[in-house]
Amino acid sequence: MNNLAIFPIIFPLLAGTILAFTHSNIKQSRSLAKFFASGNLLGAIYLVYYVSQNGTIVLETGDWVAPYGIVIVMDMLSAILVLTTNIIVVAAIFYAPHSISMKQEKHYFYAFFFFLISGVSGAFLTGDLFNLFVFFEVLLIASYALIVLGGDKVQLRESLKYVLINVFSSILFVTAVAFLYGVVGTVNMAQIAERVQEVDQQGILTTIGILLFFVFATKAALFPLYYWLPKSYIVPNPVVSAIFAALLTKVGIYSIIRVFSLIFVHKLDMTHDMFIWIAGLSMIFGVIGALSTNNIKLIIAYNIIPAIGFIMMGIGFYNRAGMSGSIYYLVHDMIIKSALFLLVGIIAYVAGTSDLRKMKGLINSYPLLGWLLFLAAFILAGIPPFSGFIGKLQLLKGAFANGEIVIGLIALGTSLLILYSVMKIFIRGFWGEQTPQQSIDKKSISGMVGPVVFLLSCSVILGIGAEFFVPTIDSIAEYLLDPQQYIDSVLKE
Repeated sequence: MNNLAIFPIIFPLLAGTILAFTHSNIKQSRSLAKFFASGNLLGAIYLVYYVSQNGTIVLETGDWVAPYGIVIVMDMLSAILVLTTNIIVVAAIFYAPHSISMKQEKHYFYAFFFFLISGVSGAFLTGDLFNLFVFFEVLLIASYALIVLGGDKVQLRESLKYVLINVFSSILFVTAVAFLYGVVGTVNMAQIAERVQEVDQQGILTTIGILLFFVFATKAALFPLYYWLPKSYIVPNPVVSAIFAALLTKVGIYSIIRVFSLIFVHKLDMTHDMFIWIAGLSMIFGVIGALSTNNIKLIIAYNIIPAIGFIMMGIGFYNRAGMSGSIYYLVHDMIIKSALFLLVGIIAYVAGTSDLRKMKGLINSYPLLGWLLFLAAFILAGIPPFSGFIGKLQLLKGAFANGEIVIGLIALGTSLLILYSVMKIFIRGFWGEQTPQQSIDKKSISGMVGPVVFLLSCSVILGIGAEFFVPTIDSIAEYLLDPQQYIDSVLKE
């Protein structure tokens, strides 16, 4: 049954390959894409159930015993993130035909989409630091194709910045892995975690750890390395923006969680205190960006940054409540960010603009759209009883347990400003007197609303069903705080 661990990587890879050959037949590509996305979701649901019942799955490829071969590790954290990824994938695939042009669909959109998902799943599942780099490259190459799909001038300008930043960080990544291999003689994460405890020159490990953090922080868009993200994430089609916002930055923050709870735990007083400072600055500067613009897509894009700050805060606390809050908030934010990007994509489509100053009165023609945005704003900001509240409550518990009152207050203040930044779209865009042009030119959005409702429903369930989900998340937090459990499951000691 260990072969199950590679299913979330292989299945979308095969799906992308098949869809590359059917790209000219749009109807067939759409049907196959929906079938593959649904099948991958069902597989992910079963894998979460299997791991919850049987424990961590470790696949030693080619029967090469760890740490000598390539290892795929599906623990509960990886399984939940793979499941969340595939929930978002299903929504995006059903939304895509109503959002992207047939020309874009013919230019291998579905193939690159599934290649991206294969890379994301691989990054969540790999037990090897070098293969983490490999899967980063797989997802990034697919993202390069998706970000330029359409060929607009603004896309090409922003994609150049996106590509250059990621190429530079990838060079640093492979360099850091090479240095680490030179120090400990392995790239298997479990064996690295064992051997770092025996290294005499801990200063070298700290330097490598900071270099890896710089790489992951760039990909996660933490302060001050977020400058490339906002405009790069709004130039593609809304469905691509949703996938980028939900998954790509989250792979970066997942890598920080994994590496800095398993390997670099020898200088907690330095690394994790730094994490708390960076988290606070990410919250502040991210929400300032969201408040400073009237572009509805940019408002949501800037709100990615404080969300990453919230997750980073819990990692910095390095206690059970903090880690539990980070994981809960990570899952919550993946779902709600994808929903919001799809939602503002619809709003920009019906209004004919992304400029908040040029839209008003949309509630008259699109009441459901308005109230979905209202609900999404409450979920994002963490208003009880929604999922954002559960994650932030755990994070605040972690803050108070460590005596970090200031960062807790920053988090509360940021939450209120996040709520305001999204609610101003609702207040300015949906209230007021509708222009004659808007009232005449009403557009059909029936096929686009369904995926948004699906994602918001999942988010509501995550909040209302917290009593069911929190014990599992708490157990993951305990697991992360005890690296020996991961080491034993992989090396079978």
